[in-house]
Amino acid sequence: MLYVGIISITLVGVLLHFFYQLTRQNKFVAVFAAVNESTWEHIKIGMTPTFIWSIIFGCNLGWNANLLMATSLALSTIIILIPLFFYTYTAFTKRAILIVDIICFIITIICSQLVFFHFLTLNVAPTFCIVMSAFLLAIELIMYFTFTFFPPKTIFFEDPITHKYGLAGHTEFHHHGHKHSHEHEHEHEHTHKHERTQAKAHTRTKTRTRTDKKKPA
Repeated sequence: MLYVGIISITLVGVLLHFFYQLTRQNKFVAVFAAVNESTWEHIKIGMTPTFIWSIIFGCNLGWNANLLMATSLALSTIIILIPLFFYTYTAFTKRAILIVDIICFIITIICSQLVFFHFLTLNVAPTFCIVMSAFLLAIELIMYFTFTFFPPKTIFFEDPITHKYGLAGHTEFHHHGHKHSHEHEHEHEHTHKHERTQAKAHTRTKTRTRTDKKKPA
């Protein structure tokens, strides 16, 4: 089951990286798929299949008192490792590298699932640990459902391509906005050019009129 979880979560996570684009920026899809290239959105596409897998696994296994703790810690592993790997290697490369990002994502999912199965198979945790795990899971889910639509203005949530946040950081959205901006600038420039042409024509007309008046009858 460990290998099935790792493979399934990895494949679904990769799909979720492109799913928002494939669905033409569907707002519902934005809840669980990546909407831009920020660090947070890459965390989210790891959290989505991990949480779903824990629910499926829990349903098949039956209720396990350690399930909340295992799930919350598996999600915490993703939240910690993805930015840790990314900012560590980019400190040396000075840029993101796709193949390295994919490898880091796979390693993160492997670590997350190892944590999940480790805590799931332990003896029943004390009530205090279960309560704290439920509290941690609640915080993680609030972050999950909130930060795409109301992202804090920090580098953690900033798209490195558009330098915008949340839905506005989506690359196609950014290009669409630039297109309208360029069209507006072109129209504005055309208007000014037309006004200048009219002004020059008016000046020439006035000059001819004055010349004609100065000519002897």
